[in-house]
Amino acid sequence: MNVRWSKMLECGMLERDRRALRRRSSILIKQLVVDELLIQSLQADDILTESMAESIMAEQTSQKRSWRLLLFLPKRGPRAFSSFCSALRETEQQHLYELLTQSPEKDGKDTPVEIIQPEEEPEGNTGRLVMPTTEKKREVSRVLVIPQPGLLQRCVDYSLPLPTQEEIAAKRARTHADSMEFSLDADSPINSPVLPCTPDFYLSHCHQSYKMNSSPRGLALVISNVTFDPCAAPDLDPRKGGEVDDEVLRKVFTELDYLVTVHRDLTAQGMRSCIENFCRRPDHRTVDSCVVCLLSHGVDGAIYGTDGQLLQLDWVFKSFDNAHCPLLQNKPKIFFIQACRGEEMDCGVEQIDGPARTCSPCCEQLDAGREGQGDAHSRQRGDMGRPRIKLPQRSDMICGFASLKGQRICTAAMRNTKRGSWFIQELNTTLRLQARDTHLADIMVQVNGRIKEREGYAPGTAHHRCKEMSEFTSSLCKDLYLFPKYQPQY
Repeated sequence: MNVRWSKMLECGMLERDRRALRRRSSILIKQLVVDELLIQSLQADDILTESMAESIMAEQTSQKRSWRLLLFLPKRGPRAFSSFCSALRETEQQHLYELLTQSPEKDGKDTPVEIIQPEEEPEGNTGRLVMPTTEKKREVSRVLVIPQPGLLQRCVDYSLPLPTQEEIAAKRARTHADSMEFSLDADSPINSPVLPCTPDFYLSHCHQSYKMNSSPRGLALVISNVTFDPCAAPDLDPRKGGEVDDEVLRKVFTELDYLVTVHRDLTAQGMRSCIENFCRRPDHRTVDSCVVCLLSHGVDGAIYGTDGQLLQLDWVFKSFDNAHCPLLQNKPKIFFIQACRGEEMDCGVEQIDGPARTCSPCCEQLDAGREGQGDAHSRQRGDMGRPRIKLPQRSDMICGFASLKGQRICTAAMRNTKRGSWFIQELNTTLRLQARDTHLADIMVQVNGRIKEREGYAPGTAHHRCKEMSEFTSSLCKDLYLFPKYQPQY
């Protein structure tokens, strides 16, 4: 950076621009979409450094990313405001650009100034919004609709367009409400690089976890059904945004050193054939794991092909079990299912802390002496005196589901037509930021926590304040670390 530009930065932002940011800080923090495109635009203008960009994108929620960015901007020189406004226009946030550049006299009323003030933060805090005392005592209005006939409405709290449920009721009559899609949230998938595992972390954890150092780490299969046959499956609408999900998965697992294959728009039989061929691939022998991602409309226990026929998930899991896929025995098999498991929408309940979790003691019986008796195939030549080690039919699997299956309710998964599904967004973010030192089961717990905090926004519809809850099942027998970007030196 040259001396002249350095001195300009020392001068900070012009006071009129600083006041404009303060005046609109409440709206910006709630509505601003801080995605990679906006950050790259500010970096290209030398407004943000690489370390600043990383610290912004490392924040876990959209509002925290906005807080962090607005803490930096006033200190980044007189060009920071105009560069920020240009970035808003480039990222299709024209309404925020207009709010910032509108003169105070045109507001029609006095607007309370809400100050964003950087200060010494306690450990673990990522930035703080400092507001006048009177502002703390009142609740800021959550809805500010800017009416533009024929255009998508934008709201203060959540501004991205067109998410929809992935729910499908089998062969039901379609109404006007069924075809509507609503804006539910403003979070966007991040594409910051996957953070690398350190050599020290690998060496201290590799002996107690699954072997995970082959290159590639494994093969990954992504099947994404986006467009459905209107004749064979008239009740299955296109999964707008599904193409975003499969591209997000392709990128993140490629960075995690998987060899990724993506197939789109397969019939149920096409999915079966694709999975059978994937299971038979001989290169499973030389890699340490595999990943399978299935994205489609679904019901409890099955997902739809583009022809409206169902593929049973139990068949999918069976195809990878120890009997049907011996090359993956004792290796972790990772599944992600982005589909509904029913047509019920989770409307949420008032929060009440639940009871402490309980654990029941395990009980194991050893039936000594029975293994190998009467089994002519259980002995190998040259080792007739010892029975072979047996494996359960199905083990070493972990599966993340976008929606919840309960005893009485199966819930719908939520998807944004421009940002992709909630579940894949959060999975992508958590893998990129946490895989370097967190095992996969804990990553899925974190994904659950992030999904739990999300809430739909679609006033006047059944989708307003809707919730989603993801879950995962596991038969893993060790910790599963992906050890991203680490290759042992032999």
